[in-house]
Amino acid sequence: MAIDLIALRAHFPSLRDGLAFFDGPGGTQTPRPVAHAIAATLSAPLSNRGAASPSELNAERAVAEFRAAYADLLAVPARGVVHGRSATQLTYDFSRHLAKGWAPGDEIVLSRLDHDCNVRPWIQAAERAGVTVRWIEIDAGTTELDLASYERALSSRTRLVAVTAASNVLGTKPPLRRIADLAHEAGALVYVDGVHYAAHALVDVPALGADLFVCSPYKFLGPHCGVLAAAPELLETLRPDKLLPSTDAVPERFEFGTLPYETLAGATAAVDFLAALDLAAEGTRRERLAHSLASLHEHETVLRAQLEDGLRALGDAVTVHAKAADRTPTLLITLEGRDARAGQAHLAARDVVAPAGSFYAYEPFTALKLPDPALRVGLAPYNTAQEVDRFLDGLASFL
Repeated sequence: MAIDLIALRAHFPSLRDGLAFFDGPGGTQTPRPVAHAIAATLSAPLSNRGAASPSELNAERAVAEFRAAYADLLAVPARGVVHGRSATQLTYDFSRHLAKGWAPGDEIVLSRLDHDCNVRPWIQAAERAGVTVRWIEIDAGTTELDLASYERALSSRTRLVAVTAASNVLGTKPPLRRIADLAHEAGALVYVDGVHYAAHALVDVPALGADLFVCSPYKFLGPHCGVLAAAPELLETLRPDKLLPSTDAVPERFEFGTLPYETLAGATAAVDFLAALDLAAEGTRRERLAHSLASLHEHETVLRAQLEDGLRALGDAVTVHAKAADRTPTLLITLEGRDARAGQAHLAARDVVAPAGSFYAYEPFTALKLPDPALRVGLAPYNTAQEVDRFLDGLASFL
């Protein structure tokens, strides 16, 4: 299994200027097929969905193809795929939908590892409902979740466990299946932030134990939007506030207003592009995704080892805060005696894009007392060994 990097990179117009992008966790570059799909949908006959005209049928097709693509990507039925403007918007929406069934005395469990997208909406919903918030803590020595604290937090009163599939700053991938099994034994639902995870692994929502799973196509070569996946049977039990004339069908009952058909087409094209990362991939789209994402994992593992070896060679001038045994190719680093934003600017002057900040990871930064800002280095499918060397050389010249 292998990815032809020369062929792959030829699809990305933004790479022509020589910039080396290490900001994939914040959003990847866009390949030409995704942009073409968006433009083709906008320029074709297009109107509200229906069956009476070519323009209506084009809209219907964009929606159906989007749901089918994300059913293949996430291993859920097409009726379990919900479009949203972003993962944050979807989480806010579903925090309100789910909180309708909460009452004082109920509890929810949140994780100190999570992006604030999977924290603040739940805290605010809990406050409105009079529900208690309990926490899964982080082990500072390993940057893993402390499962003992999780077991202490769970009870028969737990209604929801919200947890990330992978930290957007530390890369830590917690043992989701174990977390989900314990939550289900307690009678709780499991809401998983898969935004960072889905960019680096083949997702199987049922196998992970997630009841609701969100991701963001723009983190894996698609346009800016969000996707929520769940069993249609679960979605049938949730009653969102909505306009009276709007459909009550699942999943459309959760999608407010006219859908952005061009964005859906681009998001579909991103899944097809992922399935073709390894040109040797064959079979169904799901099978091609499995093959290509396995090849991506091999590619990113090699580059991550090169990156980590290079950082170690810089000695005490650099501290790498990502320590988990199972993690994505994303590193959070601080620079001894140097400002991370100045480091970002130094790298940018050398055409290397590596951002500094805390990246909405309020809970991890607070719990681990991480310096803010820190430098985040994240790999994407189009990164090369030569680019990793450029990053390391640029960083060394700053220290």
